Amino acid sequence: MTSSKSTRLILVTGAAGNIGKYFAEHANKQKYKLRLMVHSIHEPEKTESLKTFGEVIQGDLDKMETLDKACKDVHTIIHLAGDPDPSGTWDSLKKANIEGLYNIFLAAKNAGVKRMIYASSIHAISGYPKDVQAKTTEPPNPGDLYGVTKCFGEALCCYMGEKEGVPSIAIRIGAFREHAAAQNKDAINMMDAWISQRDCVQLLERCIDAPEDLKFAIVHGLSKNTFNRMDIDSTRRLLGYDPQDNFFEESEAFRKLNMTDELAGHNVKDDRQKSGLRDKSPEDKKK
Repeated sequence: MTSSKSTRLILVTGAAGNIGKYFAEHANKQKYKLRLMVHSIHEPEKTESLKTFGEVIQGDLDKMETLDKACKDVHTIIHLAGDPDPSGTWDSLKKANIEGLYNIFLAAKNAGVKRMIYASSIHAISGYPKDVQAKTTEPPNPGDLYGVTKCFGEALCCYMGEKEGVPSIAIRIGAFREHAAAQNKDAINMMDAWISQRDCVQLLERCIDAPEDLKFAIVHGLSKNTFNRMDIDSTRRLLGYDPQDNFFEESEAFRKLNMTDELAGHNVKDDRQKSGLRDKSPEDKKK
């Protein structure tokens, strides 16, 4: 038995991480009841603050008994746990990001979980040239071994959703940072990859509330930056995602340029240029 729709129980793995902690604090508590799973290496006093936002449990991704208990009565899993270090060794990446995901999927299926939301990464497409905007409909192209593990995770989500009855959404998450970080002069390197904290929470909630007949999807997790490394139009259409923040409006380096208003639209809606239908053709004007 999973929890009813009005009181859906959400298991958040990696709840002690940056995204997990912020989601735990800001998720809609009227819609969701949270079970927050933290790694056993964390001392209890360091995760004490999480108890304000939900049930806190300790667990490791390589212990099936723990995972089975964690998934009991859960409606949706937000799987954030794993090795986030792009420079990590293959053994550590494989254990955390491949074997760990497989184990949580097994527990999810056994428990009758209704949806898995998997934290993939922009690294799954970082092998494309910088001037290419990646789309969800195009092949993955990892730029490092960390990205390779995320591509595996997306493939496993597809298999589990289409063949094993665990509907799954993989979110390619960009640079998750607070607004203050975007205002830092040294943050220009994430100008096309930023996702704000509140936009990330909204996207996660949109995934939880996605249509029940959606078996599998890949979505892109970025804010509405003027320039984005990954296209977010398909994510908007599929989930109703409505990002609120734009790096180029938050960054001190770009704010004074007023790029949102100053960039030409190159279309009929741009009052600064003539475009579209004319009253007369050039030939008529000569007469």
